[in-house]
Amino acid sequence: MSQQAKESLIKYESAILVSEKNDKTIEKKATKRPHNKLPPVVAEPSKANQVIEEILNAIIPPKEWTEDGKLWMQKVSSTPATRLEVIALQESLDQKLQVRKARETGICPVRQDLYAQTFDELIRQVTINCAERGLLLLRVRDEIRMTTTAYQTLYESAIAWGMRKALESEQGKADMEKKIEVLEEDKKDLERQLQELKSKCEFIEKRENERRAHEEKKHAEEVAFLKRTNQQIKAQLESILKKN
Repeated sequence: MSQQAKESLIKYESAILVSEKNDKTIEKKATKRPHNKLPPVVAEPSKANQVIEEILNAIIPPKEWTEDGKLWMQKVSSTPATRLEVIALQESLDQKLQVRKARETGICPVRQDLYAQTFDELIRQVTINCAERGLLLLRVRDEIRMTTTAYQTLYESAIAWGMRKALESEQGKADMEKKIEVLEEDKKDLERQLQELKSKCEFIEKRENERRAHEEKKHAEEVAFLKRTNQQIKAQLESILKKN
């Protein structure tokens, strides 16, 4: 049963057998203990140890599990920690961070869990020596957890928003690429029409130039013919006038 304590950096007492039978009534009753209700801190020495145990159980609820049809429970230790145990806690934290390959930066559930266990163990040690200080640290712990949860929710929301915007951007990019393809086709069609109109204009201009040249030539020939005719008539008139 000591394996249950080794899995955590928090120091627990030895596991105790709650029920030898798999009695669901007992198990349900055990799991419904009001661990989160903190007892008042009293100054009477006769009740001090009991109050500290109740505070510890409220701060760090006992572990409960069923094994081979038996209900076991393991409470947090109420034994004060020595200086060597604090040093060992630091070494255990560093070792577990390496063994479990916790990331040094960013959001890491492994690192967060190990540091939370360490903080709970420190609260346990402080509470044994000074219950009021332990309760104040409990408030700090709960506030840190609430703030961390809020930041994590905000981070996840930001990630979701970023992914949604990225998808929208990709969709918009695809739509824009299709629109560009359509515009490119329209451009090619307009360029083809422009080329046809240019060819048509050149053909009309050439035809009009040829027609104008033909008309000018014809007009020049008519003018020359009229001049010759006029000269002939003039000559005939002069000849007749001389004879008379």
